Amino acid sequence: GFGSNPTSPSPTTAAHYLASKCVDTVKHRQETKWFMPWGPNQCDKIRTFDEAMAKKIEANNIVFAVHIPLPNKEMSPWFQFMLVILQFDIAFKMYNQIGENQSMVTIDVGLAYRDDTLSEWTEIAHSFEQRKLNCNFTTAKTFENEGRYYECDLLPFMEIGSVAHKYYLLNIRLPVNERKKVNVGIGEIKDIRLVSIHQNGGFTKVWFAMKTFLTPSILIIMIWYWRRITLMSRPPVLLEKVILALGISMTFINIPVEWFSVGFNWTWMLLFGDIRQGVFYSMLLSFWIIFCGEHLMDQTERNRFSVYWKQVGPIVFGSFCLFIFDMCERGVQLTNPFYSIWASDVGTELAMAFIIVAGICACLYFLFLCFMVFQVFRNISGKRTSLPAMTKVRRLHYEGLIFRFKFLMLVTLTCAAMTVIFFIISQVNEGHWQWGEHTVQVNSAFFTGIYGMWNLYVFAIMFLYAPSHKRYGDEQSSGDAGANSGEDIQLTTTITHVDGPTELYKMTGKEAQE
Repeated sequence: GFGSNPTSPSPTTAAHYLASKCVDTVKHRQETKWFMPWGPNQCDKIRTFDEAMAKKIEANNIVFAVHIPLPNKEMSPWFQFMLVILQFDIAFKMYNQIGENQSMVTIDVGLAYRDDTLSEWTEIAHSFEQRKLNCNFTTAKTFENEGRYYECDLLPFMEIGSVAHKYYLLNIRLPVNERKKVNVGIGEIKDIRLVSIHQNGGFTKVWFAMKTFLTPSILIIMIWYWRRITLMSRPPVLLEKVILALGISMTFINIPVEWFSVGFNWTWMLLFGDIRQGVFYSMLLSFWIIFCGEHLMDQTERNRFSVYWKQVGPIVFGSFCLFIFDMCERGVQLTNPFYSIWASDVGTELAMAFIIVAGICACLYFLFLCFMVFQVFRNISGKRTSLPAMTKVRRLHYEGLIFRFKFLMLVTLTCAAMTVIFFIISQVNEGHWQWGEHTVQVNSAFFTGIYGMWNLYVFAIMFLYAPSHKRYGDEQSSGDAGANSGEDIQLTTTITHVDGPTELYKMTGKEAQE
């Protein structure tokens, strides 16, 4: 695929940060103060908590500060999004163990930005978040092993949908309140580590270039296709309308609106991208059902959209559910970047269930499509029995048509299989349990490949299914499509193969008339 090309830059970059421990010395804390881990006006730091104990500094007065990016680097709008993952380093102590049942950490976190090193920090968001600790201690819990670290799961921390500023600062506090049991029983936290993942600027540019190049090509063939249909003397059939709709939804996904996200701070870009993809998914899946169905029906039932509501209904419903699910995560993140559906137990179970159901539905859809294609093949083989009665030239012509059509059907199935696999992978990737650099990377490279494949497929379908306007005049007069319209015309169609599948489309539906 396009994305697997080794010269194309890798899609994402991960950077690792260790939070500095700043001391908030002011007795009456002002909320507006931001603590910088390094640089000219950096905070008073301590190395370890033992040092804090010695200096009689309370836990509530310690602020973990992280500056993104690392010193002497800056962020850029080309990074598109930023995902931050949190990891606690927790040491084992006999008298301060992590609670056996649920251990919730309460995090008081603020995010700020500035665009040059001299100006003040401006707050973007501030939130009190809860995250569930999931830690294992691999050796025996004895005095000898004190000071060894627990192995803790990575925790989803923050996601922002546009990287509009150069510098970001996170200030994290872990407020302790014995009475309210806030941050009690979470072990001895030694350090906080963060991993920030963002898209690579180089990859973003390649991706934009690809979209910018593909948009006009699909647009041009769509206009050409529609012209072909309007030139005909008959109204367009359902299949032709659906193909046009598919072209429109492909263009909708192609239009590189993302160019604007570089100039403007549009945080809703990720959500908008998801919606565009959802519209395209439902269109593509519906198209495949109708495409196969129209080659199965008898002439009498054809051309009515209402026949397909049983199949198209669930597809639209499924897409709507995906949209709601997406709004629950991405929608809320527009106002609170620290929100994560995975932070609560109920949310995790719901999200897991949702992803599993979506995966199963995608597989069932694929099986159903295979079954339909199988029926179409059977239908065509039935039609082949009438071929020997034709003259040799016509028979060869039809054999060619059938071969070409079967090839198109197999391409459709391959395309569907890839789409289903991609859909499942991207759903699983949304899940927090696989957040390494690795999976995110596979996702983007795979996406460019799938994306190119969709464009090629839509292009091919429009090219093959455009009616050739030269012949429709003759046909209307001769009544029955191919049966008695003279060998000479048949010979010319062999040359103008563009008419291919439409002729086959007529042939598969002929029973009703004969």
